[in-house]
Parts: sequence; structure tokens; C-alpha cells
Amino acid sequence: MEKTYIIKDAREVLAHKFESLGAMERTSMSESPITNAKGLSAAIPKDSEGYCTVYKLDCSDGLGLMTVYQVYPGIQLIYNDFEAAGCQWDSITGSDVLEINHCREGREGSRLLSGTCLYLGEGDLSIHTMDNCAPEMSFPLRHYRGITVALNLSFVSEHPPEILSETGVDISSFKEKFCANGSCFIMRAKNEIEHIFSELYSVPDRLQRPYFKLKVQELLLFLSMVDVAEEKQREYYTSPQVEIVKQIHRRLISDLQERPTIEELSKEFLINTATLKSTFKGIYGEPIGTYMKEYRIKQAASLLRQTQATITEIANKVGYENQSKFAAAFRDVMKITPAEYRKQNIGE
Repeated sequence: MEKTYIIKDAREVLAHKFESLGAMERTSMSESPITNAKGLSAAIPKDSEGYCTVYKLDCSDGLGLMTVYQVYPGIQLIYNDFEAAGCQWDSITGSDVLEINHCREGREGSRLLSGTCLYLGEGDLSIHTMDNCAPEMSFPLRHYRGITVALNLSFVSEHPPEILSETGVDISSFKEKFCANGSCFIMRAKNEIEHIFSELYSVPDRLQRPYFKLKVQELLLFLSMVDVAEEKQREYYTSPQVEIVKQIHRRLISDLQERPTIEELSKEFLINTATLKSTFKGIYGEPIGTYMKEYRIKQAASLLRQTQATITEIANKVGYENQSKFAAAFRDVMKITPAEYRKQNIGE
């Protein structure tokens, strides 16, 4: 899957996207976990029958939009669009709600009640009951776009969609199949998942209702055929490990002119080097060196657009004393030279 790098000020884009929906006072909402989200500042019904509602979340450090479609009674399809480090809920919902998440862009992290943490990368899928996760989502790259399908298991088992009622698929068995003993099921990115979800990100409005119904049923039929034992699971990380690595991440991005080694960081934060490397990649999706190279270049791109500093000055600010090495790294990440990038983005 081609990666999308968010270079421009995505928060402004997301804020503008919300403003275009039109202002409306918060109204009474159908039962949904989103109604318990901290920072929920508006709920905008898009029709008179409760089929689609857009929720705006003012996160502590950014914005979020969650667009909820009531595809079937007991089944919601939710588009998640966040430019923030995370969001939280005031309470945990019932054990009978199964959540299926697909990550399209960025990364998404969840913390289970056991204290272990897991992360989705682009193209990955996760399944868990909503009461087994702490009431929060984290977005390590401060950008996340994905889809959630939420199922009320008991209701859908008694009132299954048309096609499922003919197949004999037992939706109530999904909880034991994918979430036995409070576990969370992770499926790595694969063609079958891409086929089901990719088209959902570009459905014309006039086709949404029938298309969503077909895709939800396709997803549930696909999951009924999955052999859980054959799927290699993502690695879990402990909460203390995650917190230490987040501290290291803050340390690394706080002063880009510093370049501490992994060994130095390991000694400073009292963490094994192998654990540091594996946990960092698990959270942020890339090895430390690769991640920091891309982070430096993204910061440089922002400075090229928004300041009049020379390319040499910008290179130094992001940790490159050698301008030729900076230019090579910039071209490697951005596929264009720093000078060409500035010329193309003057005034932005």
C-alpha cells in the first residue's frame, strides 16, 4: 500500500472540513460509544431518520471527526478521521459490542484492560469487545484514518442481515472465536482485507446505503471463514515499555540537533536495547533511524514552506551539519530537492 505523508497543516484541513458541514447545536443522539467521548463538541445529523450522524471531537491536542452510519439495526459503520495524538471516553461500553477496526492511514493504538498495548499499521485489522479495552485510542503519528464496524452481537444474532440469515453464520460465536479469554485478534494487512475495505473510502453518496450493506455482509462472511489459528498475531507490549518508549520519542523530537545513539538512550532510560528497538517500531511503525530521518525531513519541509530561512540554516535546525547529506535525505523522502520543494510551495 502506498504511504501518504501528511506534510501540510492537517489540523487546519480537518477544521475546515468540519466547518463545511454547517453549524448545529448538539442534539439527542442514538446509543453509541461516541456519545461518551471526552471533548465531544457537536453532533450533526445528516438526515431526518438517524441514518448518518457526524460527531466532532475537540481532543486535547487536535481534532477528530467520526461519521457514523446505521447500516443495519445493531450494526454501525464509522469513518474515523483524526489529527491528534488520541482521544478518550468517559466510560466503557458493554461486553456484547464487538468492534472491528481497519487502519487506512497512520497508526492506531489500544490498551487492553490487562495492561498490554497493541498497535495497528496501515492495512491491519483488529477485533475486540469494547469492554476489554481502556476507554481511549492513541494515534502515535498524530494522524489516523480508518473504519470501524461496531456490532451489537445479541441483537444482530437475533436479527441478522438478509444474506447472513440464509448462510447460517452465527454472529454470536464471533466473540468466542476472536476474543476468547479477553484477547484481541489482529490480522496483518493482506489482499483480502484490502479488497473489502479499500472501496469503502471512495463510495459516491448516492450508492452509500446499498454498498455499505453489501460490504458489511461481505466482511462478516469473510470473518466467518477465517481460521484464527493460522493468523500470525501482532506483538503485544506492556504499558511500562510503551510509556518509556514514548518518553524516548519525546526526547528525540524535542531537539533535532541532538543525535543520541540507541545505546545512549538505553542507558539513560534503563531499557534493554532490543526491547527499545522492537517496541519503538511496534508503536511508530518504523525503526528509530528511519522514523527520525523522515521526521526531520517533514519538519524541514514545513520550515521551507513557512519561513525565509536558508536551506543551510534549515538543514542545521533539523540535525544536518552537512548540506549535501541533507539534500540527499530530503530527496530520498520527498522525491524532490529542497530548492524545488520550496519553489513549488511558495506562499503556503
